Amino acid sequence: MKKISIMIPCYNEVENVEPMSFAVVNVLEETLSRYDYEIVFIDNCSTDGTRDKLEQICANNKKIKAIFNVTNFGQFNSPFYGLCQTTGDCTIAMCCDFQDPVELIPRFVEEWEKGHRIVSGIKTSSKESGIIYFLRTVYYKMIKNMSSVQMIEHFTGFGLYDKTFIALLKELDDPLPFIRGIVAEYGAGFNVKEIAYEQSKRRAGKTHNNFYSLYDAAMLSFTSYTKVGLRLATFLGFVCSAVSILIAIVYTVLKLINWNGFSMGIAPLTIGVFIIGGIQLFFIGLIGEYILNINTRIIHRPIVVEEKRINFDDE
Repeated sequence: MKKISIMIPCYNEVENVEPMSFAVVNVLEETLSRYDYEIVFIDNCSTDGTRDKLEQICANNKKIKAIFNVTNFGQFNSPFYGLCQTTGDCTIAMCCDFQDPVELIPRFVEEWEKGHRIVSGIKTSSKESGIIYFLRTVYYKMIKNMSSVQMIEHFTGFGLYDKTFIALLKELDDPLPFIRGIVAEYGAGFNVKEIAYEQSKRRAGKTHNNFYSLYDAAMLSFTSYTKVGLRLATFLGFVCSAVSILIAIVYTVLKLINWNGFSMGIAPLTIGVFIIGGIQLFFIGLIGEYILNINTRIIHRPIVVEEKRINFDDE
């Protein structure tokens, strides 16, 4: 009997973990009853009672497992680690807030049985804020055009992954795993199938995404899969240097020949200093993001450190 794993990362989802577990179990036992299953929740150090709920859920169903992290390891590390802990013939990753439709699980499995080893859920529309969706669209298109790999637009990680792809994830040994980029980079060899869906609103609770988390996601993809920032800094630095040298030469010549009593004062110099200084600071910050990315990889801390496991005893 084939085994399906469902991996659900969560952080402060006390209102959603129980309904989510019921919904997933219902789909698996009624629609996919010919398969064995496991559900793995990985909690990123919740503080709102989510862990108490998970302990109750796991006590009532031994096929539901939980991993508690010692601290919050971020929105990418924890799900990646959770994927690597599953034992099924395929693993479906989905959020705990019901924005990823549970109803798509049978469709994913159907496509998997047809030979697609990765089945990606693609948001073609969303019930979230129209402005947010528009900004996400702009971001995806920008990264896709600048990236060295073919990024998938509106792919958040929601999808099915065959055990052969999970085995690849375990071999990567990447302290900064970015599942969207990994799927884009290696997906061609795994016969990817894209399934369109409309993203729903959160069932309950508040989103944990904010400007910092969204910026962190954007910079991780930018610094991991593009060179355009560094190339742009080099190119623009060259242009600014050339223009500065040209202006300096022209200014010096006009001053030497005292062309029509030539005098420009300090205004152009002041403006130039601020413009060039602003450009320098921007690219110093951008280069700093690349260095931070490199530093994290060199330090190579564990992706996640566990505090506790539940219902993994038989393994």
